[in-house]
Amino acid sequence: MASRTALMTLYRLRGVAPTLEAMHDALDLDQLTELGAALHVPETLGVPAVYFTCGMERSEAPWCDNMFRTTGIHVVESVRRTAAVLLLGIDGEVYAVGCDQGYRLIPEHLKDKRFGLSFAIRQIDPNMIRGAVTKALGQARTDISLIPTGAPVPMLGLRDHMRIVRSLGGYLDDIPLTRSRYTRGKAFTAHGGCGLRVALGIEPHDLIADIREIARVCGEQTPHRELEFVDHIVPVNDSPTLALLDTALDDVLGRPADGRISVSVPSDHHDAYTSATAYRTRINSSGSFDSDAFDLGYVLMRARLAQSGQRLEALRQGTVTLLRDRFAGAAEALAVTSAVEWLETEVSLGSRRFWHMDGAWYEIGSAYLRETAATVAALFPSTPYFDAPAWRQGDSENTYNKKVAKSRHGWVCLDTKNASNPLRRTDQIEICDLITDDNTLILVKHAEKSAPLSHLFSQARVAVELLYESADVRAQFAKRVHEESKAKEGDEERTLPADFTPKHIVLAIRLKDGEALTSESIFGFSQITIAQTAKALAARGVTVEVVGIPSDAQRALPEAA
Repeated sequence: MASRTALMTLYRLRGVAPTLEAMHDALDLDQLTELGAALHVPETLGVPAVYFTCGMERSEAPWCDNMFRTTGIHVVESVRRTAAVLLLGIDGEVYAVGCDQGYRLIPEHLKDKRFGLSFAIRQIDPNMIRGAVTKALGQARTDISLIPTGAPVPMLGLRDHMRIVRSLGGYLDDIPLTRSRYTRGKAFTAHGGCGLRVALGIEPHDLIADIREIARVCGEQTPHRELEFVDHIVPVNDSPTLALLDTALDDVLGRPADGRISVSVPSDHHDAYTSATAYRTRINSSGSFDSDAFDLGYVLMRARLAQSGQRLEALRQGTVTLLRDRFAGAAEALAVTSAVEWLETEVSLGSRRFWHMDGAWYEIGSAYLRETAATVAALFPSTPYFDAPAWRQGDSENTYNKKVAKSRHGWVCLDTKNASNPLRRTDQIEICDLITDDNTLILVKHAEKSAPLSHLFSQARVAVELLYESADVRAQFAKRVHEESKAKEGDEERTLPADFTPKHIVLAIRLKDGEALTSESIFGFSQITIAQTAKALAARGVTVEVVGIPSDAQRALPEAA
């Protein structure tokens, strides 16, 4: 039976009317003519559509001559690449699907850069993220994470007010696409950045229905709570500020290079970057400059030659073409980018700091408070791990912990049962106050000010790091758990795996006077430190949860034996 779907990359175009004429004229007609592209006007789709197809032929593969010189054996193998692009006008929007090399026929400036990502943060299961591409503000660095089996968002370490997520891939939540209807509920994946790569229906009515469903998700659904942080960092969009920033950068471009401007690969072109062997740069000139790598010095030199006030625009209009092999006759262009997309730099306006990246401006620190508050709020789940009993007035922390352990089967109190610090044997480290029957670590603290909480957060981080990095600490901890479980009446002995590392930590906190613990009631300084701790532990695959300990005497536990 023929498949009902195929893996496609869908783009949404901006500034193009959904008419045959507008969609035709939106493409680079000179490029299409040069390639000998054929124009088709499909009628089976029931919506305005234009369809271009062409072949990109080369009589001899570029490696043939090189290998002849190496081996002395002359072999002629041809290369033929194809390209097709289908433009569709649906419900007032224009969408494009590229086949093989067809994505290169879609002008970059028309692509909605966040279309695929917008769908991903609304529909991908946040616990099954398979891949992400992020860029760090101020570091000219791109990070690519790949987890084929999927992992929750915290494990990828993405929640950072200085990190911009460019694309996400993972398993979809239940969504009525064609693929779902014909695979009996079997999970499938999507990857969203500028475009959305996902299995779409092949039949005309299926394809149109799938695109409409994707548009509905982007327009009507809110992002998953665990992924809404992706939208916290957005480009600066107020015109007066943009004008000031552009003027400041234009001025920097007119000065001799001083290291303030660095190079970063444009986010949408990592695949082309890894395949390219040459670069062809053309800035404010009819001629071009070929190089083996992106040449920042050449780009800055061309910018300095432009008139004041025109330097930045010269780079925006200038192009950098990534080539597969410029020495192989008609070199194959892998991607054509704006020259300005390769430049990263910082500019300050008074006390405000901004970063130029991928041709756009971002304000450094603008999302810091919001992201910190969101990170802390996520540590307080609607259904906590356990309902912490009240802390009876006058009880010490040790007494409280003993009561909790006594009241729960399989829990062990480890308060004051320390391990030796491998960095200094005379120092002792408390790993946790309680370990549960499912090996969750619970750390308990009574805090009337921020200092005890800072100690608690540091203790959690140090405990996790030592359990992950020190075989000696793991052995000591396992021994303590076994010894204390033997001493607990009514429970069986506990034996931890020799290579035990925690996956979940609960921070149980009693505020002064028994005040209710919420993400807002934690001291301001402590909100920052707990957010940093949670992110650091999440990077190791350890989830953190915070629960409040009440002082209600009616919920107090009986005295420990």
